[in-house]
Amino acid sequence: MARFTLPRDIYYGVNSLQTLKTIKGKKAIIITRDDSLKQKGFIKNCIDYLEEAGIETSLFEGIEPDPSVDTVNKGAAAMLSFEPDWIIAIGGGATMDAAKAMWIFYEYPNISITDIKDPFAIPELRTKAKFIAIPTTSGTASEVSAFSIITDYDTKIRYPLTDYEITPDIAILDPALAQLMTPETAAYTGMDAFTHALEAYVAALSTPITDTLALKAMQMINDNLVNSYKKDKKAREDMHIAQCMAGMAFSNALLGIVHSMSHKTSGVLNVHHGFANAIYLPYVIDYNKSVCGSKYAEVANQLGLEGKTEDQLISSLKRRLNEINKSLNIPLNLKDLGVDEKFFFDNLDKIAENAESDACTGANPRRTTNNEFKKLFTSIYYGNEVDY
Repeated sequence: MARFTLPRDIYYGVNSLQTLKTIKGKKAIIITRDDSLKQKGFIKNCIDYLEEAGIETSLFEGIEPDPSVDTVNKGAAAMLSFEPDWIIAIGGGATMDAAKAMWIFYEYPNISITDIKDPFAIPELRTKAKFIAIPTTSGTASEVSAFSIITDYDTKIRYPLTDYEITPDIAILDPALAQLMTPETAAYTGMDAFTHALEAYVAALSTPITDTLALKAMQMINDNLVNSYKKDKKAREDMHIAQCMAGMAFSNALLGIVHSMSHKTSGVLNVHHGFANAIYLPYVIDYNKSVCGSKYAEVANQLGLEGKTEDQLISSLKRRLNEINKSLNIPLNLKDLGVDEKFFFDNLDKIAENAESDACTGANPRRTTNNEFKKLFTSIYYGNEVDY
């Protein structure tokens, strides 16, 4: 039996932020980190809309790009003091990830991050509050996903919390917010979105429903990402929808080892999650193609790429990804990114071990052991062919 879970309501299109006027409740805490949201008046708009709905508001700021356990604990403490019945996260994936984790510890203040690190270990939520997610970037799809990534800076471990309990109740996709992204943010969140869609498409738990969403998302991202990077307004609107569709797919089909590897290297090697995904993806296609080559070929066909045989189509898909990366100024290997060689190999055993135990590894179409992770990481460092 399969399951497909989304927020109860997804509001999108021009002025969809005004949905906040219709919310029923008493108190809402707004979680954010983006100063530009204040400067452009979006936070004030949120507060005004909520006041129009008769809801008292509180603001919690200061979320890091990779939210920490400490920040999550501070946010949960603020919630315990204010006692909101709505938690509203407005920002990028980091903001929503942090707010989701705060939500857990608000409702269950006596548990720890290690109690919920395993997939589907989060206890039942919504005993105190419901959750609204308002994305300002076009990539993470946290507004529709059952995931939250939290970093323990002491141990350098990123915890991908996974449970349908943290799927938001309401998602609001206002295209005006997507226009705030810098070109760099549009690049790495966009490649994160493509990786979400492609990994969901070949994941062990993929279904006809998730496949349909993933294919359409990849087509839209392929058509719009480079123009979104160049600040084209319509492309950014389309990317905002495409990344959400990718999120619908991966939140239900799960992901694979591109994300396992990215989760475990971003903190150690100081490589942004989206950049890491973009670099790793073509290598993982080569690694996985022995067990799901036909699906990669289907993607190439959907994107209108050249090729008649399965191998030709897969080569075209990898070539297209590398073309996009180059257009977005993303290097094609870790050495060219500037990762120090000695530091990389000093940490290789640890990151391979952590990648093997990552929650995303089990859904990858090809089984991957510690030794294979080491080989993959080494190939990706130097830009060598994956032929094993």
